[in-house]
Amino acid sequence: MTLFLATITLTASGLVSLPAFAQGHAGTQAEQQACSRDAERLCRKDLGNDGAVQSCLQANRAKLSRSCRKVFESHGM
Repeated sequence: MTLFLATITLTASGLVSLPAFAQGHAGTQAEQQACSRDAERLCRKDLGNDGAVQSCLQANRAKLSRSCRKVFESHGM
């Protein structure tokens, strides 16, 4: 799960392109897209710090988009 969120963090910060997601091991492209906007919107100050973004998204679970919330649920979080 940490690798999955790390990829979301890098995507939200613009450091990873979408084609790189397809090659990665961190969730599907759709899962990453589902949470990248939430990471940008809710956790902008934490971008670049994977653990902090994960904690931020979890702390803001009630504010997550439906699609991102479903991603967390599908990963048992």
